[in-house]
Amino acid sequence: MAKFIFVTGGVVSSLGKGIAAASIGCLLESRGLRVTLQKCDPYLNVDPGTMSPFQHGEVYVTDDGAETDLDLGHYERFTHAPLTQDNNVTSGRIYETIITRERRGDYLGKTVQVIPHVTNEIKANIRKVARDVDVVIVEIGGTVGDIESLPFLEAIRQLRHEVGRDNAMFVHVTLVPYIAAAHELKTKPTQHSVKELRAIGIQPNMLVCRSERPISHELKDKIALFCDVDPEAVITASDVKSVYEVPLVFADQHVDDIIVRNLKLPAGDRDLDEWSAMLRRLYNPSGEVRIGLVGKYVEYEDSYKSLKEALLHGGLAHDVRVKISWIEAEDLEWPSCAEVLKAYDGILVPGGFGKRGIEGMIHAIRFARENKVPYFGICLGMQTMVIEFARNVCGLEGADSTEFNPATPYRVIYKLRELKGVDELGGTMRLGAYPCRLAEGSFARKAYGVEEISERHRHRYEFNREFESVLTQHGLRLTGQTPDGMYVEICELADHPWYLGCQFHPEFKSKPLEPHPLFRAFIGAALEYRNARKGVTAQAYAS
Repeated sequence: MAKFIFVTGGVVSSLGKGIAAASIGCLLESRGLRVTLQKCDPYLNVDPGTMSPFQHGEVYVTDDGAETDLDLGHYERFTHAPLTQDNNVTSGRIYETIITRERRGDYLGKTVQVIPHVTNEIKANIRKVARDVDVVIVEIGGTVGDIESLPFLEAIRQLRHEVGRDNAMFVHVTLVPYIAAAHELKTKPTQHSVKELRAIGIQPNMLVCRSERPISHELKDKIALFCDVDPEAVITASDVKSVYEVPLVFADQHVDDIIVRNLKLPAGDRDLDEWSAMLRRLYNPSGEVRIGLVGKYVEYEDSYKSLKEALLHGGLAHDVRVKISWIEAEDLEWPSCAEVLKAYDGILVPGGFGKRGIEGMIHAIRFARENKVPYFGICLGMQTMVIEFARNVCGLEGADSTEFNPATPYRVIYKLRELKGVDELGGTMRLGAYPCRLAEGSFARKAYGVEEISERHRHRYEFNREFESVLTQHGLRLTGQTPDGMYVEICELADHPWYLGCQFHPEFKSKPLEPHPLFRAFIGAALEYRNARKGVTAQAYAS
C-alpha cells in the first residue's frame, strides 16, 4: 500500500510548497522509492487553462493534454514521476463532478453536502494516483485558514485516519519572519499557523520553516515545544541561489531519514551524486550567453517558468550561465529595436495569446533573421516567424494570423481545422503529446538525433498549408510534420546559423539532469555566435 505525505502551507502564500514537495520527491527517489505527486488547488476554476498568466503564472501541460498548475512542472523537473490530469485536482473539477452526478440522479433521495460528498470525492481523487507507487506526495494549495481550502484539509485529515498513522504524515511549510527593527526572527506566525491546523484536527509531523536567515537551535527548540513537533523535524528552509539546491539542503537536515522512519519505508541509501554534480556546474560555469526573451507577459516571470528553467538546463549542457533579459514586445519598434537586440547572443519568442505585442515580436524575428542571430520560436514564436517571413521575404504585404486579423488577405496562420465553429475557450485547444517526424539534415533532426519525436502542444491556430508553396520557394523549410502530414510542427531557415520555430512546447519536457535537445542546441548556437563575435574560434557544439 502507498504511503501519503500531505504538504500544507501557512501564514502567507508563495512560500514554496511546490518546491518543498518536489524536493521531498527527489530525495525519496534517490533512495530507490517510487513516488508520485499531486496538487490540490482550492479555486473554483475547473483548470487554470483560461486564467491570466499575470494572475496564476504559466499553464503547465502534461502528456495527456491536461492544463495544470505550474507546480506540476516542478514535480516533473525534480522527479521521474509521469504526471497526468489526475495529478492536479481543483475545487471546480470536484464540484463539477458532484453536480453532474446530482443532476443525473446518483444521489437520489440524499442531501448533497460538503461532508461526506465533497470530502469523499477529494479522497477518491487522491487514492486514484496511489497505484503502483511507494509514496504519494499531496500538496494542498492556498494557506491554512482560507475558507476555500477547508474541504481539502478535512479530506486529508480523514484520509490519515483511514490509512493509519504509520501510513501518512503531514508536512507544514510556514514562515519565520525576520523583524529588522528588533534584529530577530519571530516564531509567533508559525505557532498561530500550527494552531489553525490543530483546530481542524491536523497535527503536523514536520515543519519546513521559510526564513531569510538561518534558524538557531534555540529557536528550533522553541518552535518544537510550542508546536508539539520533534526538534529534529523543525527544518530550516532559508533562501538559496537556486531551487535545485533545496534537495541538498533538506538532505543535510535528514528530511528523508525522518520521513522514512515515520512511514516505515523500505528505502535504500541516498544517492544524490548526479544532482550534486549538476549543482556544481550550475554554480561554477565556464562562461555565459545572453538571451533576449521577447514576450508579452514578461512583467511576471512565472508566466514563463518552465521556459526559464529549460534555458538554464540548456546552459548546463554547455557549462555556461544563461543570462535572460525579459523584453516587453510592445516596446520594440523597427528599426530602433536593433539597439536593444544587438546585445544578445540569441533571441527567443515564446508562446502567448492575443494581438498585443505581436508587431514587436515580428520586429525581433526580422532582426534575428537579417543579422544571423540564433533564433528560437515556440508556439506563437513559430507563428510570428512565419508571418514575418511571409511579409518581408515573400512580399505578402498584410500577411497575418486570423487570430489577430480575421480579414487578412494572406492568412498564413489560421484556426485549427477541427475547431471551426467552436467558440468555447476552456479545454478546446490542441492539447497534449503528439508525434512529429523530422526532416533529414535539419537543425531539429541534428538536435534530437532521431527521426520521430513526441512533444506537448497547447495551441488553437496552425500553419496554413495553402501558402506552403510560396513560403518554401523563398527558402522556408518545413522540417517537422505529423506522420499523417496534416500539421506543420517545425519551420527553419537553412541559410542561417540556427533559426527554428516549433509549434509545440519543448520546455515542458526539460529537466536539469536531462536538458531538452532543442534548448541544448539553441544555447550551443548562441555560445558559438558569442564566441565568433568575440573573435574566438568556437568549438562545434554538441547537439
